[in-house]
Amino acid sequence: MVFLRFFGLVLLLLVLAAGGCTSQGAPGPGGNAATGSGGVPVLPRSVERDVGPAYRDAALQAYVDGVGQRVLRRSGITTPYRFIVLDLPNANAHAVSSYVFVTRGLLAGLDDEAELAAALSHEVSHLLQRHAAQRAQQRQGVLDAAIEAAAATGSVTVGRSVAREGLLALRRYSRDQELEADRLGLALLVRAGYRGSAMANLIDKLRRQSQLEMQLMGEAPDSADRRSATSTHPAPIERQEALRSLADVSTPGESGREAYLKAVDGMSVDDSPQEGFVRGNKFLHPVMMLGFEAPRDFRLFNDQDGVLGVGRDRSLMFFSCLPDPVSGSLTEWMRNQLKPTPADIHATEIGGAEAAIGTRPRGSDAGLSQLRYVMVRRGERVCYFNLLSDGPDRDHRIDVLVNAARTFRPLSEAELTGLRPYRLRIVPTGGASATRLAQGLPYDDYKMERLLVLNGADSPASLMRQAQVKTIQP
Repeated sequence: MVFLRFFGLVLLLLVLAAGGCTSQGAPGPGGNAATGSGGVPVLPRSVERDVGPAYRDAALQAYVDGVGQRVLRRSGITTPYRFIVLDLPNANAHAVSSYVFVTRGLLAGLDDEAELAAALSHEVSHLLQRHAAQRAQQRQGVLDAAIEAAAATGSVTVGRSVAREGLLALRRYSRDQELEADRLGLALLVRAGYRGSAMANLIDKLRRQSQLEMQLMGEAPDSADRRSATSTHPAPIERQEALRSLADVSTPGESGREAYLKAVDGMSVDDSPQEGFVRGNKFLHPVMMLGFEAPRDFRLFNDQDGVLGVGRDRSLMFFSCLPDPVSGSLTEWMRNQLKPTPADIHATEIGGAEAAIGTRPRGSDAGLSQLRYVMVRRGERVCYFNLLSDGPDRDHRIDVLVNAARTFRPLSEAELTGLRPYRLRIVPTGGASATRLAQGLPYDDYKMERLLVLNGADSPASLMRQAQVKTIQP
């Protein structure tokens, strides 16, 4: 949990930070996913723990796996890979062992079967080239070289320098692997009978989504096109430029738009109910029956580990719940378990429940930042907020964040009844307008931008030239 402080060799932590590539884990005997009684893949527990659960829609699972099997079959690949949709709303695709995963969030942003095949082909290429195993070997080499340099010189600084240089080289190597997976994936895509332009379209879709995310965070959209020396992936424009030189990119083939839109119609675009829903600046959890409201300028990002809130001034709030019950008072737990021990620990009530608030002591590694810990007991469950502000208005801002934590409360029956996931719907454009479609989206801001990105359209006019479009409905 965020509360705990982790210790370890600086060099080891530096090396382990080199992850984040598309293909995860070395290819190995992962085995095929079993199929549950409802036709939904059942992942081995060890795999599900790392990647998340499979989406419980047997028809969609069968469709995606069918596209993947076509890619394998047309290229003569006999390795028994399985292609599985994960029940996650973020746009991502990755490969682990004998599995290729795509998330609901990625499917929502694609426009046809060819773009889905492009994503699957890219990931299959990672597996065929054993990219993850190669990175693991290189990472171990960096670690060994850094430790050897530190031991030989008696200087951790020298070891850290060697590790840093090795990590930069490893990240450049990861970027080369991504470009190779694009190139090889394009060949697989074309052999499967799909249009070659779908690979560039896929990259463009991911670029548009990144640009929208930048806008939502108050950043310049074009910052999505820039990468630093520590990036593990090439910038989208680099990938598109590399594809332009390949003959296969202009090869005609199938698009499969009608079949694709039929397959994703009705798909959830939210987090699963077990993870809770973000609704603007509110977080509402129908299973745990609790919620809270962040400051209005905050964006909330839900993940399996908790909910991260980011303010326009980069203030942060993190919400989660402890895995085990806490015996004794919350003030005593905070005093005994948190290191460094918070200052000004005091008991209070939030929503009529036991709560405790502590302050990160001055002089700790928090520097001049204002940091508060807030814990609340609700039945046998203890939930917490970690609150951080380090801007010029940090003293006032931290009070605002503590007040936001005080909105933590149980949900009413009426709220629980009305909580349902948002769903992707395919609607005809006839008789509608882009403005009307955008206004119907269940979001508070950037409605037209969201609609255009969802459909890969450059403008409202180009959107309305499509016979059918994707929209989001409660």
